[in-house]
Amino acid sequence: MAKTVISQGKTTNEAIENGLKELKVSKDMVDIKVIEEEKRSFYNILAPRVVKVELTLKEKSEIKTEIKTEIKKEKTEKKINKNEEEIRSAVENINEFLNKFLKEGISFKTEVKDFEIYVDIQGEDVNHLIGYRGENINALQTILSSIANKKSTAKIRVYLDIAGYREKRVKTLEDLAEKIARTVVRTRKPVTLEPMTAYERKIIHTKLQTHSKVETISKGEEPYRKVVIKLK
Repeated sequence: MAKTVISQGKTTNEAIENGLKELKVSKDMVDIKVIEEEKRSFYNILAPRVVKVELTLKEKSEIKTEIKTEIKKEKTEKKINKNEEEIRSAVENINEFLNKFLKEGISFKTEVKDFEIYVDIQGEDVNHLIGYRGENINALQTILSSIANKKSTAKIRVYLDIAGYREKRVKTLEDLAEKIARTVVRTRKPVTLEPMTAYERKIIHTKLQTHSKVETISKGEEPYRKVVIKLK
């Protein structure tokens, strides 16, 4: 029989956290339902707000199904195209696009490693191609990926770097992964990171894959797929 508790707080999140503490489980192990929310009128606006939620433990079979679905999705995501002819054609199409897209003074190089395409752009004035927090480089990588996969029969991965930005980003993400892992161990609560590209998620997964106390999974759909760091 499923175990259910009713908890309350000043906000929905606070009520949920109180219930999770009582059950001693993480958020992904319960079904949550808001059952009551006292709204304050003009005359009792100073009265404390109360939110009540109902938390019900999921059946073990249900949790296992979710885990299997996540693992299956991860495996599908990692499947890559190993057709050398299609990859060679993808490289040609990328080169043709960049030759027209990039202005004078900016050069690029494409290289294939382990059936994946790596593009490196260099030049004096390339900050606009990187954009705020890498928005433009991620958008350009998406465009290059679309070009590469236009006629391919399986997923071809394309990784773009501009003036060493990715290398710096790797260090930033690895430091972030370690910091969040320490937080998860200390609080015993899972942490969901902001949406990242497949390349950036891979950095987080790789950095923590040998961690003794935490593990990582990805959830959501592209382009809003996120990494979750949680206790093992």
